[in-house]
Amino acid sequence: MKLYIKNMVCIRCKMLVKEELTKLGLPFGMVELGEAEVLSTISAEQHSQLKSALLKWGLELMDDKKSILIQKVKNVIIELVHYTDEPLTINFSEFLSQKLNYDYTYLANLFSEVQGITIEKFIIAHKIERVKELLVYNELNLTQIAYLLHYSSVAHLSTQFKKVTGLTPSHFRQLKEKRRSMLDDV
Repeated sequence: MKLYIKNMVCIRCKMLVKEELTKLGLPFGMVELGEAEVLSTISAEQHSQLKSALLKWGLELMDDKKSILIQKVKNVIIELVHYTDEPLTINFSEFLSQKLNYDYTYLANLFSEVQGITIEKFIIAHKIERVKELLVYNELNLTQIAYLLHYSSVAHLSTQFKKVTGLTPSHFRQLKEKRRSMLDDV
């Protein structure tokens, strides 16, 4: 039986779900972002207990088909932006359609209707968060970050970053360095 879980977006979330399933004595197979496969039937009481346990961690079992599909769209985007370094060989709309077996127009309209933002804006928000993370780590320069996140140029990344954050990437990095030096003075 497949369970669909809202807000499950990181490796730590996967560990929490595995832990809660184990506590309830529910054998499981695959546990991925947004979903888990339980290898036995779940009683109503176990379902309720799992739902409560996950809710404590900010995770939510989903039953509604539209909510499940929206969560799948989010998980594909998060996986692509945060955990995949491979460049796409096809455009994103095609990739999403193939991955979820739905027409992109349907997915885009449903996503916008339910989330109140477009898929594109959701992708941009996650890309900018990833850029911030990479700037803070200070291991890659802006050209490398632009390449890693599939921007057409550093200028495109910088423009988008400034539009979303109000800061240039270099100013953002300087603020981080300034804050670190202030903490060193303490």
